[in-house]
Amino acid sequence: MNANKAFSEVIQSSLQGWVAQSWQWDVFPPFGSLVAITAENRTLFHQVSTGSTDAIHLPFPYKKTHEELRKDYPQIFEFLKTTFHCLVIGYSQIGKIHYLLAPEPSKIHAFVGHVSSDQARQFFSSSQYLHVLFGLANQVANMDELLLAVLNQLKCLGLLDEEKLTDFIASYSLLIGNDYRRLKIFLMRVESHIRI
Repeated sequence: MNANKAFSEVIQSSLQGWVAQSWQWDVFPPFGSLVAITAENRTLFHQVSTGSTDAIHLPFPYKKTHEELRKDYPQIFEFLKTTFHCLVIGYSQIGKIHYLLAPEPSKIHAFVGHVSSDQARQFFSSSQYLHVLFGLANQVANMDELLLAVLNQLKCLGLLDEEKLTDFIASYSLLIGNDYRRLKIFLMRVESHIRI
Protein backbone atom coordinates (compact mmCIF):
# COMPACT_ATOMS: atom_id res chain seq x y z
CA MET A 1 0.00 0.00 0.00
CA ASN A 2 1.42 3.32 -1.03
CA ALA A 3 1.72 5.54 2.07
CA ASN A 4 0.02 8.38 0.15
CA LYS A 5 -3.16 6.31 -0.36
CA ALA A 6 -3.18 4.76 3.11
CA PHE A 7 -4.89 6.49 6.03
CA SER A 8 -4.06 4.19 8.96
CA GLU A 9 -1.92 1.31 10.13
CA VAL A 10 -2.36 -1.99 11.96
CA ILE A 11 -1.76 -1.86 15.73
CA GLN A 12 -3.12 -5.32 16.70
CA SER A 13 -3.41 -8.43 14.57
CA SER A 14 -4.75 -11.99 14.52
CA LEU A 15 -5.76 -14.47 11.82
CA GLN A 16 -9.43 -13.46 12.10
CA GLY A 17 -8.89 -9.71 11.99
CA TRP A 18 -7.00 -6.72 13.23
CA VAL A 19 -7.27 -3.27 14.76
CA ALA A 20 -5.98 -0.24 12.88
CA GLN A 21 -5.44 3.30 14.09
CA SER A 22 -6.10 6.24 11.78
CA TRP A 23 -3.27 8.72 11.35
CA GLN A 24 -5.78 11.55 11.88
CA TRP A 25 -8.48 11.11 14.53
CA ASP A 26 -11.25 12.39 12.26
CA VAL A 27 -10.38 10.24 9.22
CA PHE A 28 -11.84 6.76 9.07
CA PRO A 29 -13.61 4.50 6.56
CA PRO A 30 -17.41 4.11 6.60
CA PHE A 31 -18.89 1.19 8.54
CA GLY A 32 -19.25 -1.84 6.29
CA SER A 33 -16.77 -0.70 3.66
CA LEU A 34 -13.96 -2.76 2.21
CA VAL A 35 -10.39 -1.85 3.11
CA ALA A 36 -7.12 -3.55 2.22
CA ILE A 37 -3.54 -4.05 3.14
CA THR A 38 -2.37 -4.16 -0.44
CA ALA A 39 1.23 -5.09 0.27
CA GLU A 40 -0.01 -8.29 1.88
CA ASN A 41 -2.91 -8.87 -0.54
CA ARG A 42 -5.58 -8.77 2.15
CA THR A 43 -9.14 -7.54 1.80
CA LEU A 44 -11.15 -6.83 4.96
CA PHE A 45 -14.33 -5.40 6.45
CA HIS A 46 -14.26 -3.15 9.46
CA GLN A 47 -16.26 -1.33 12.10
CA VAL A 48 -15.22 1.97 13.69
CA SER A 49 -14.81 3.30 17.25
CA THR A 50 -13.25 6.58 18.39
CA GLY A 51 -11.62 7.43 21.71
CA SER A 52 -8.63 8.99 23.42
CA THR A 53 -5.01 7.91 22.92
CA ASP A 54 -4.15 8.72 26.51
CA ALA A 55 -5.82 7.17 29.56
CA ILE A 56 -5.04 10.30 31.61
CA HIS A 57 -6.42 12.83 29.10
CA LEU A 58 -9.91 11.52 28.34
CA PRO A 59 -12.38 13.53 26.23
CA PHE A 60 -14.37 15.94 28.38
CA PRO A 61 -17.64 17.75 27.46
CA TYR A 62 -17.00 21.49 27.03
CA LYS A 63 -20.45 22.56 25.71
CA LYS A 64 -18.75 24.06 22.65
CA THR A 65 -18.99 23.40 18.92
CA HIS A 66 -16.04 21.91 17.04
CA GLU A 67 -15.21 25.35 15.68
CA GLU A 68 -15.19 26.87 19.19
CA LEU A 69 -13.07 24.01 20.52
CA ARG A 70 -10.54 24.39 17.71
CA LYS A 71 -10.29 28.11 18.48
CA ASP A 72 -10.22 27.94 22.31
CA TYR A 73 -8.64 24.51 22.98
CA PRO A 74 -6.81 23.29 19.86
CA GLN A 75 -4.54 21.06 21.96
CA ILE A 76 -7.37 18.67 22.95
CA PHE A 77 -7.45 17.21 19.43
CA GLU A 78 -3.87 16.01 19.87
CA PHE A 79 -5.11 13.45 22.42
CA LEU A 80 -7.83 11.90 20.26
CA LYS A 81 -7.48 8.75 18.20
CA THR A 82 -9.70 6.66 16.00
CA THR A 83 -9.34 2.93 15.85
CA PHE A 84 -11.39 0.51 13.82
CA HIS A 85 -11.74 -3.25 13.92
CA CYS A 86 -11.45 -5.28 10.73
CA LEU A 87 -12.52 -8.81 10.00
CA VAL A 88 -10.58 -10.76 7.40
CA ILE A 89 -13.07 -12.05 4.83
CA GLY A 90 -10.69 -12.88 2.04
CA TYR A 91 -7.42 -12.15 0.35
CA SER A 92 -6.01 -11.82 -3.14
CA GLN A 93 -3.03 -13.75 -4.42
CA ILE A 94 -1.72 -13.56 -7.98
CA GLY A 95 -4.89 -11.77 -9.07
CA LYS A 96 -7.27 -14.42 -7.67
CA ILE A 97 -9.66 -13.75 -4.78
CA HIS A 98 -9.75 -16.37 -2.02
CA TYR A 99 -12.78 -16.17 0.28
CA LEU A 100 -10.86 -17.62 3.23
CA LEU A 101 -8.94 -16.42 6.24
CA ALA A 102 -5.43 -15.43 5.20
CA PRO A 103 -2.65 -17.96 5.90
CA GLU A 104 -0.95 -15.59 8.37
CA PRO A 105 -1.99 -12.49 10.33
CA SER A 106 -1.34 -9.00 9.02
CA LYS A 107 1.90 -7.42 10.09
CA ILE A 108 1.85 -4.79 12.83
CA HIS A 109 2.36 -1.29 11.31
CA ALA A 110 1.16 -2.44 7.87
CA PHE A 111 -0.57 0.41 6.02
CA VAL A 112 -4.34 0.25 5.55
CA GLY A 113 -6.22 1.94 2.71
CA HIS A 114 -9.41 1.85 0.67
CA VAL A 115 -9.71 -0.63 -2.17
CA SER A 116 -9.91 0.57 -5.76
CA SER A 117 -13.22 0.29 -7.63
CA ASP A 118 -11.70 -2.55 -9.71
CA GLN A 119 -10.68 -4.45 -6.56
CA ALA A 120 -14.15 -3.92 -5.06
CA ARG A 121 -15.84 -5.10 -8.27
CA GLN A 122 -13.66 -8.23 -8.36
CA PHE A 123 -14.13 -8.99 -4.67
CA PHE A 124 -17.91 -8.52 -4.67
CA SER A 125 -18.42 -10.53 -7.88
CA SER A 126 -19.34 -13.44 -5.58
CA SER A 127 -21.27 -13.54 -2.30
CA GLN A 128 -18.85 -16.15 -0.87
CA TYR A 129 -17.42 -13.52 1.49
CA LEU A 130 -20.69 -13.84 3.46
CA HIS A 131 -19.71 -17.38 4.49
CA VAL A 132 -16.48 -16.13 6.05
CA LEU A 133 -18.27 -13.17 7.65
CA PHE A 134 -20.92 -15.41 9.24
CA GLY A 135 -18.13 -17.66 10.52
CA LEU A 136 -16.86 -14.62 12.46
CA ALA A 137 -20.35 -13.60 13.69
CA ASN A 138 -19.29 -13.83 17.35
CA GLN A 139 -16.95 -10.87 16.68
CA VAL A 140 -19.69 -8.66 15.18
CA ALA A 141 -22.02 -6.76 17.52
CA ASN A 142 -24.93 -6.84 15.04
CA MET A 143 -24.51 -8.88 11.87
CA ASP A 144 -27.63 -7.55 10.14
CA GLU A 145 -26.54 -3.93 10.68
CA LEU A 146 -23.17 -4.75 9.13
CA LEU A 147 -24.85 -6.48 6.18
CA LEU A 148 -27.12 -3.49 5.57
CA ALA A 149 -24.03 -1.27 5.64
CA VAL A 150 -22.32 -3.59 3.14
CA LEU A 151 -25.33 -3.40 0.80
CA ASN A 152 -25.31 0.37 1.12
CA GLN A 153 -21.59 0.47 0.25
CA LEU A 154 -22.23 -1.77 -2.77
CA LYS A 155 -24.97 0.61 -3.88
CA CYS A 156 -22.70 3.65 -3.43
CA LEU A 157 -20.00 1.93 -5.52
CA GLY A 158 -22.54 1.16 -8.27
CA LEU A 159 -22.08 -2.59 -7.73
CA LEU A 160 -25.59 -3.46 -6.54
CA ASP A 161 -28.17 -4.59 -9.09
CA GLU A 162 -31.17 -6.95 -8.93
CA GLU A 163 -29.06 -10.03 -9.70
CA LYS A 164 -26.43 -9.18 -7.07
CA LEU A 165 -29.11 -8.45 -4.46
CA THR A 166 -30.91 -11.74 -5.22
CA ASP A 167 -27.64 -13.68 -4.84
CA PHE A 168 -26.89 -11.82 -1.58
CA ILE A 169 -30.35 -12.57 -0.14
CA ALA A 170 -30.18 -16.26 -1.19
CA SER A 171 -26.81 -16.68 0.58
CA TYR A 172 -28.08 -14.74 3.61
CA SER A 173 -31.16 -16.97 3.86
CA LEU A 174 -29.05 -20.14 3.83
CA LEU A 175 -26.60 -18.76 6.38
CA ILE A 176 -29.38 -17.90 8.86
CA GLY A 177 -30.84 -21.41 8.50
CA ASN A 178 -33.85 -20.16 6.52
CA ASP A 179 -35.13 -18.33 9.62
CA TYR A 180 -38.30 -16.89 8.06
CA ARG A 181 -38.90 -14.18 10.67
CA ARG A 182 -35.32 -12.88 10.53
CA LEU A 183 -35.31 -13.01 6.71
CA LYS A 184 -38.63 -11.13 6.48
CA ILE A 185 -37.44 -8.37 8.85
CA PHE A 186 -34.13 -8.10 6.97
CA LEU A 187 -35.91 -7.85 3.60
CA MET A 188 -38.23 -5.12 4.93
CA ARG A 189 -35.18 -3.15 6.08
CA VAL A 190 -33.41 -3.69 2.75
CA GLU A 191 -36.50 -2.50 0.90
CA SER A 192 -36.83 0.66 3.00
CA HIS A 193 -33.11 1.60 3.07
CA ILE A 194 -31.50 0.15 -0.07
CA ARG A 195 -33.46 1.11 -3.18
CA ILE A 196 -31.97 -0.01 -6.49
